[in-house]
Amino acid sequence: MSGFVEKPEPLQVPGLVHLHTGKVRDLYQNEAGDLVMVASDRMSAYDWVLPTEIPDKGRVLTQLSLWWFDRLADLIPNHVVSTELPAGAPADWAGRTLICRSLRMVPVECVARGYLTGSGLVEYDESRTVCGLALPEGLTDGSELPAPIFTPATKAAVGEHDENVSYEEVARQVGAETAAQLRQSTLAIYSRARDIARDRGIILADTKFEFGLDEQGLVLADEVLTPDSSRFWPAGAWEPGRAQPSYDKQYVRDWLTSPASGWDRASEQPPPPLPQQVVEATRAKYLEAYELLTGNAWQ
Repeated sequence: MSGFVEKPEPLQVPGLVHLHTGKVRDLYQNEAGDLVMVASDRMSAYDWVLPTEIPDKGRVLTQLSLWWFDRLADLIPNHVVSTELPAGAPADWAGRTLICRSLRMVPVECVARGYLTGSGLVEYDESRTVCGLALPEGLTDGSELPAPIFTPATKAAVGEHDENVSYEEVARQVGAETAAQLRQSTLAIYSRARDIARDRGIILADTKFEFGLDEQGLVLADEVLTPDSSRFWPAGAWEPGRAQPSYDKQYVRDWLTSPASGWDRASEQPPPPLPQQVVEATRAKYLEAYELLTGNAWQ
């Protein structure tokens, strides 16, 4: 069993209808039919949404996504309509709220990998493939791939795993033309972002995108190129053959699986609250990623 340790009650805001509570985001609809997406400070790990929040995390995710949307606008349109706070919304929503177009969402997590790690490494060690794509011998944890690859996954509900699938399965689900567009757009966006990050001393190891469809075609949606959706590594510390330090929730994962937490990941018991030092170290990593990528000090 997994999911929310303590599922929050959605806020009631005049003029907004609550649609969904996700791992991090709460989704509403306004009277114009637009989606109102609010990024909370919730933290998820090992398929659980934890009982402890990371201050400012939702604002970092939102502001970093907006920064990236600006730098990708010539490659693909995005779903953002406005960042204006809805009338009657709580003050805490400021900086973490996006008004977005309602789209027909594609039921696929579009993952691009430029380096071998995570679930890709597990499959590679077994079969020398990732999502069925053959890779050369001799790669190890953290190795740069000969070229970026598109490794899609199914979207999972809260408390469940995303599952890697083949390109052929994506084509079967969404059609050959849309599948080809997803692959082309995913790799183009990844390549642009990889180069931008590299100029700032950061390796973009892999990332996932979500797309929707409107009358004109594909639209980039949800969050984009944040520490929640991407593996960012400090370029100066990159050393293939071992796990890389990263700008994400690694402090949380490490503590949860350490004796200090007292939590058995294999059990059905929910994880415990995070200690303050883990909260502070995790927040610092999110802010560091934002500042290094954007060149702006966090306000």
